Amino acid sequence: MAAYTRPPAPDADLRRVEELCNTAAFLHGTDALAEAGSAAAWLAARSPGAPRPDEAELALLVAVREDVRAYLADPHDAGARAALTRHARGLLGPPRWEGAGQVGLGAGAGGAAAAAAARALEGLAHADLTGRRARLKVCRAPECRYVFYDRSPANNGAWCSMEICGARHKMRSYRTRRRP
Repeated sequence: MAAYTRPPAPDADLRRVEELCNTAAFLHGTDALAEAGSAAAWLAARSPGAPRPDEAELALLVAVREDVRAYLADPHDAGARAALTRHARGLLGPPRWEGAGQVGLGAGAGGAAAAAAARALEGLAHADLTGRRARLKVCRAPECRYVFYDRSPANNGAWCSMEICGARHKMRSYRTRRRP
């Protein structure tokens, strides 16, 4: 099976969102957060020395990941927005004005899993406030749902990869049109 070939988002805020969402590669049947061992490895790569997450922390991280994905797929979805607001209340601190004109929302209390979820939510909030979030897309293929940064000039990308999901969609459309 072909691998995802898109380069990551160009800035840290969007990359944090992409990285969390793409811990699940549905098309390939992999999920780095499916088990505590693989989740601990993913967290340790981002936060050396991070302790192994317990079931509740892992469930929170997966919930944030899927709620972020739902929001990126449809920013008008009231349920996704409400879920992100709940997560933000529990995971993010009040705004802090930091050096170089940056505003941080910082993680509240919690372990490495909560901190990773908070960093992704903070990145999403920054991207929304600066108008960059619209470049993060969820692949339209229902069996894929990979999150990617859309580099197209018109910001109208729909597929994680034309070689994978785009080609499949085009072939299905072609076959549908050719049927008698």
